[in-house]
Amino acid sequence: MKWSPYSLLMLAGIVLGGIFWSRLARKDERLVFIYAAALGGAFAGAKLAYLGAEGWLHYGQAGMWLQWATGKSIIGALPAGYLAVELAKKQCGYRQATGDWFAEIVPLAVALGRVGCLLHGCCLGIACEPAWYTIRDPFGQARWPAVPVEMGFNLLCAGVFWMMRRKHVLPGQHFHIYLMAYGVFRFGHEFLRDTPRIFMGLTGYQILAAGCVVLGLVRFLQRRGEQEKRETMVGAVKSYPVS
Repeated sequence: MKWSPYSLLMLAGIVLGGIFWSRLARKDERLVFIYAAALGGAFAGAKLAYLGAEGWLHYGQAGMWLQWATGKSIIGALPAGYLAVELAKKQCGYRQATGDWFAEIVPLAVALGRVGCLLHGCCLGIACEPAWYTIRDPFGQARWPAVPVEMGFNLLCAGVFWMMRRKHVLPGQHFHIYLMAYGVFRFGHEFLRDTPRIFMGLTGYQILAAGCVVLGLVRFLQRRGEQEKRETMVGAVKSYPVS
């Protein structure tokens, strides 16, 4: 079987994530189960997002099954993978936050996967006049550099979260921030991507991006409330007089 560069780079992202996670799993074997749940949820969400956003438009067309088999979207993978992790943690009784680790791994994996998009010629930007920043599609048409822009965004996120983790800025909130940041970025960037508009001039991916923002915000506020409650309890215990 001949592997495409896209498939190889996606596999490389999974392997690199697995190597990082296996090091963490030495401390607690439950983390292996959590990582497997993240992958399963992400793949399922990526497929469902693609089918709901544009895959259904290929129904009855030539190459439909190939499109359905290969199509996927990160905007579905992120929330589905996140929810799968939360369910897995409840199932195995793991109570510590894992999102800060994922916030370092996921943007790098997404950026690596986008290299495959660039080589494969998919996920194109809108057609525009040639300029210093445009790239050419396989037919020679100048387009907005959608894939390089997303690669740059995710590499920037990876660097920011790396610094935040080491400086202990907003611990336990990094993946919630990534969900919100990527959702806002993707919603705006969709206007420059060549994807089908299905509702009031919006793409299906923009609807999903808005959902990512909402999910990230809700969980951010919930986590902040939990942290404030713990801090209050710790403060009360410390201030309790000892006789």
